[in-house]
Amino acid sequence: MSRVGKKPIEIPAGVTVTIAADNNITVKGPKGELNRTFNPEITITQEENLITLTRPSDSKEHRTIHGTTRAVLANMVEGVSKGFERGLELIGVGYRAQKQGNKLVLNVGYSHPVEIEAEAGLEIEVPSNTKIIVRGANKERVGALAANIRDVRPPEPYKGKGIRYEGEFVRRKEGKTGK
Repeated sequence: MSRVGKKPIEIPAGVTVTIAADNNITVKGPKGELNRTFNPEITITQEENLITLTRPSDSKEHRTIHGTTRAVLANMVEGVSKGFERGLELIGVGYRAQKQGNKLVLNVGYSHPVEIEAEAGLEIEVPSNTKIIVRGANKERVGALAANIRDVRPPEPYKGKGIRYEGEFVRRKEGKTGK
């Protein structure tokens, strides 16, 4: 059995999980509400504050979706209770970020500022002009927005300038040498 899939998911206080027909699951908590439909072949059961997942057979397809379903469902529960966040750093002379209303305005060496708008359910915070924090309940969407911000100016290997994730290591290359 999948080591991840057979682990039960503990539901913290203040979080409600509703399992409807055809594995449509709604998770509500203090940080928001998430809804997702899972593969109907995986059986999802809830007993008091524990959710367990079982698969019908040991076929390769069932084994692969068993652990993935459990991980996604656990992330939904964690997201509505604690939330997720992803940090980004701007490195480069004159590179800065600022928040204007619901928009993030980036000045990263282009002839124009780049504006990125946070979608519903996500929040962008700019604690300093070289640091950005993306927060939200949905782990996938937080990561996707952080990746979109990073794609505006990914770090380059020669001087290390660009937008990088907090703690990301950028492998440096040696520049050209003379004759």
